[in-house]
Amino acid sequence: MMFVQVVGAFIAVVAFAVIIGVPRNFLGHAGLVGAVGWFVYLLLESTGLSIVGRMFFAALMVALISHSFARLMKAPVTLFLIAGILPLVPGVGMYRIVYNLITNNNGLAAHYMNETIQIAGMIALAIFIMDTIFRMFQKKG
Repeated sequence: MMFVQVVGAFIAVVAFAVIIGVPRNFLGHAGLVGAVGWFVYLLLESTGLSIVGRMFFAALMVALISHSFARLMKAPVTLFLIAGILPLVPGVGMYRIVYNLITNNNGLAAHYMNETIQIAGMIALAIFIMDTIFRMFQKKG
């Protein structure tokens, strides 16, 4: 089941990368970034780590690989990062918030709102941390 999910993440990221205009020669790399990020998330599921923690480490890996590919291929990091982060974006959380608001289950809506904001924050924090690390070691020009 994990293999199917990782392959699905790869395909979804490549399709999204096509839509946002990533050059053809970088599509496979962008797909790999998203697939590895989702694999890390799934791998950490068995550790008992919370969904927020799993998202943080998965996003950290996505940012690390994106920055690495950008340096290796002399391309902007956003080509890999924007597409590669797609599987981690908390779309299901947003759906659950709206669904529970519509069904008047405000307690559950608040729970999912809190969780979704935490996930989004962890994704942003992971990207910021990795960007800062790469900038620290960047050649001064």
